[in-house]
Amino acid sequence: MLVSDYNYNLPEERIAKFPPKKRGSTRLLVLNKSTGKIQDSHYRYLADFLNPGDVLVLNDTRVMQSRLFCELPDGRKRELVVLEKHGNEPQRIMYRGKLHEGDKVFVNKNLVTIAKILGNGIAEVESSTPLSELARLYGEVPLPPYLHRDATDNDKKRYQTVFAKEFGSAAAPTASLNMTEELLEKLKQKGVIIKYLTLHVGLGTFLPIRSDKVEDHKMHSEWFSIPEDTIKAINNSGRIIALGTTVARTLEYYAKTGKTEGEDDIFIYPGYEFKIVDALLTNFHAPKSTVLMLASAFAGWDNLKNAYDHAVTEKYNFLSYGDSMLIC
Repeated sequence: MLVSDYNYNLPEERIAKFPPKKRGSTRLLVLNKSTGKIQDSHYRYLADFLNPGDVLVLNDTRVMQSRLFCELPDGRKRELVVLEKHGNEPQRIMYRGKLHEGDKVFVNKNLVTIAKILGNGIAEVESSTPLSELARLYGEVPLPPYLHRDATDNDKKRYQTVFAKEFGSAAAPTASLNMTEELLEKLKQKGVIIKYLTLHVGLGTFLPIRSDKVEDHKMHSEWFSIPEDTIKAINNSGRIIALGTTVARTLEYYAKTGKTEGEDDIFIYPGYEFKIVDALLTNFHAPKSTVLMLASAFAGWDNLKNAYDHAVTEKYNFLSYGDSMLIC
C-alpha cells in the first residue's frame, strides 16, 4: 500500500488560515460510510445526526504554548517546539535551523543545551529550568507550519478547546476546536452522553510519512488515559462517536490492548477493522497524512475521496481551523 495512493488536490485557498469569527459557525459535511451519500449541513446542527444514548467522547488535553524562540551565543536565532514529556524520559524538542550536539541556546537568558540529535529535526535537551515552565512563561501557540504566520492573541484562545483541562499537548486536537459549550448542552438535552479521555498530542502529529509504503511508517507514542466512567459508558451504551482522530486512536488502542493508561502508538490505516468507534467527527485532513489514512480506514478511501472532492468544489475550509466532517 503506497502513501501516494492517499492523495487529493487541495488548493491553497481552501486552507483556513484563521479561525472562524465565531466558534462553531463552521459547516459540516455528513458522509454515510455505508452508502457513500453526502449531505451538506452546519456544525450547529450536529445534534440532528446523533441519537439519545449515543456516547460522544472528547479529548480534554490542554495545549502548551510550546513554541519557543531562542538564540545561540553568537546571536543566531533558532526556534524550538517543546514536545510532550512523560515520567523520567529525556526532554525532547523539535527545532528549526541548524543545531548540533553540545550547542547551547538561550530562551530569555535561560540556558538550554542540545544533548543529543535524534534526526528528523528532533533533539534531546537539558535545561535547569523545565521546558514546560519556559513554555508557560515565554512560549507561543504552536500553530501548524502550513499557516505560514505567527500566532496572535486570538490564537491563544481559539487554538484550544472549550473543554481543555489536562495540560500536556504540543498541538491541539483540532477536530474539537469547533465544539462549543452551547452545543454540548444541546447534545446533553437530547440524551447524548458526553464523556472524556486524555491523549496528549505530540510528535506523531508533526512527523510526515517518509516511507513510500504505508506499512513501513512508525507512529510515535503519545500518553493517554481513559477514565473508568468513560470505559463503562462505551461498554454499556449506544453508538460511540469519536470527536477527532486522537479519540478514535485511543479507543481503538484500548480495544486492542485493554490498557486504560500508558503510551499509545497505534497506526490505523485502510484494512483496519474498528472495534469500538461507530462514528467519527473530524476535520478535513492534509493529503498523504496519517490522519487522512485513519479517516480512509473508517470511511473507505473511495467514499472519503469523493467527499473531499465535493468539499473542495463546494468551497469548504480545510485543516485545523476549517470545517468539520461527520462520518457515520
